[in-house]
Amino acid sequence: MKAAVLVEPGKPLEIQDLTVSKPGPHEVLIRTAACGLCHSDLHFIEGAYPHPLPAVPGHEAAGIVEAVGSEVRTVKVGDAVVTCLSAFCGHCEFCVTGRMSLCLGGDTRRGAGQPPRLTRTDDGSTVNQMLNLSAFAEQMLVHEHACVAITPDMPLDRAAVIGCAVTTGAGAVFNAAKLTPGETICVVGCGGVGLATVNAAKIAGAGRIIAVDPMPEKRELALRLGATDAIDAGPDAAKEIVEMTKGGVHHAIEAVGRPASGDLAVASLRRGGTATILGMMPLNHKVGLSAMDLLSDKKLQGAIMGGNHFPVDLPRLVDFYMRGLLDLDTIIAERIPLEGINDGFEKMKQGHSARSVIVFGQ
Repeated sequence: MKAAVLVEPGKPLEIQDLTVSKPGPHEVLIRTAACGLCHSDLHFIEGAYPHPLPAVPGHEAAGIVEAVGSEVRTVKVGDAVVTCLSAFCGHCEFCVTGRMSLCLGGDTRRGAGQPPRLTRTDDGSTVNQMLNLSAFAEQMLVHEHACVAITPDMPLDRAAVIGCAVTTGAGAVFNAAKLTPGETICVVGCGGVGLATVNAAKIAGAGRIIAVDPMPEKRELALRLGATDAIDAGPDAAKEIVEMTKGGVHHAIEAVGRPASGDLAVASLRRGGTATILGMMPLNHKVGLSAMDLLSDKKLQGAIMGGNHFPVDLPRLVDFYMRGLLDLDTIIAERIPLEGINDGFEKMKQGHSARSVIVFGQ
């Protein structure tokens, strides 16, 4: 199969021929139909987050099951599936207490004594799997707890973005923030995750949804997806939000991963408000609350992958799309072939558009 391989940080991905192993007892082989380009991938590609190399990035995907291992019970050959990087073991402390997205997923990966899932076709050398998926490839071999079956009526290019951007953004609203209808929310950063957060806040019945982004194009997309207001992320953004809401917002969602964005989210809160950080900040950065923030009962939290319970959440999000509540079409800016992946990431760096989605077989 063809796959986009990260050989060296800071260098373009290389399209290489790889061989995928046969499914083990709990594994599922998926023919990849589509995969979104996520900013999290870019962190690894640029070397901001370390990972053993060579590796195949990509984690926001959908496809069709081609084969299953002997113990697989949750999906079958021919099923349409969405994958999720927060693979869960099902029996650790986090899983059994309902916090599946915190599972470290060690049991969902092959052990040291087992053959690798991915190898180079020419020399048999190991290629590392990234984030349990490695979806920038024509096929994925994953644990059954890294995918979930969806209705076959769902377009797979739209389904792909549910696997990360929408699960993270909607999860921040539904699971982490637990937004109550009528409450105010601001969303800092209007890329794929931020736009999904805006859309989910509309579905949840937020009273006022303030989108914050330096790019006018993205602010316009946020308004189309349900934002009631859209403002520039300038130095006075927090002051403007506090004035607009007469005291600040109940919820501030940071969805871009920049230190200044985290500070803006905290500064936009009203008394008793909660800031939720979704973006991948620089590893040495800290976001904090002042003494006065604490005396005002403000709260700060993270929410990895939106605190999802993806076997339940993803089919519900698919249903939201099928019923016309979730707007995935606006989030997708372009559909590209695998060979266009490096150009797609260059567009991401420019920051003007939302999601680029690889569609295999184009």
